[in-house]
Amino acid sequence: MNYLGIDTSGAPLTVVMEYGGKKYEYAEADCGTRHSVALMPAIDGLLRKAGARLDDFDFFACVIGAGSFTGIRIGVSTIKALCYAKGKKCLAVTSFDVLAYDVPDGTALCVIDARHGAYYVREYEKFLPTGEGRFVQTEEYEKLCAEHAVAAATAVPHLKYLCDVTRGLRAAIEAKAAECTDDLGALAPLYIRKSQAEEGR
Repeated sequence: MNYLGIDTSGAPLTVVMEYGGKKYEYAEADCGTRHSVALMPAIDGLLRKAGARLDDFDFFACVIGAGSFTGIRIGVSTIKALCYAKGKKCLAVTSFDVLAYDVPDGTALCVIDARHGAYYVREYEKFLPTGEGRFVQTEEYEKLCAEHAVAAATAVPHLKYLCDVTRGLRAAIEAKAAECTDDLGALAPLYIRKSQAEEGR
């Protein structure tokens, strides 16, 4: 299948594409807060490189979280708009999926650094989640690390698997491709906790 997938849920900007049996990718390790201005040029650059058009793809995929509130909204809204405009199916992938699919046996505690001694975590066994994603502080995180191998895309305590986001995103999309749907409601942002603004109200 021909697909286009993006991840704007963290500091990196990642775009992966398969078209005509060939794989293409764009990865910017630290996009910072520039996702909104960098995403479409990155997509356009890959399309030009492949000689493809958006109409040529079977589905579009994006990471729905957990991660940066703003980054997630940018990715979800962009892919929803492309699906709507081109009449394409969509595929939702979590940032935990991206990590799990870059672990050899898909079994790990998948961790996203939420900063200030806090983490988003979700357990996986053989590429399938065994619990809900949740927000934990250092004490609970330390207990979980004693029970699981830790997989993350950044340096976190007790790290066993340093994951490659580009490779994990592609693997997750290809493994979950059968789940793509016409229902754009599937692209609902995965917010595990309230934003700082909401918590301050």
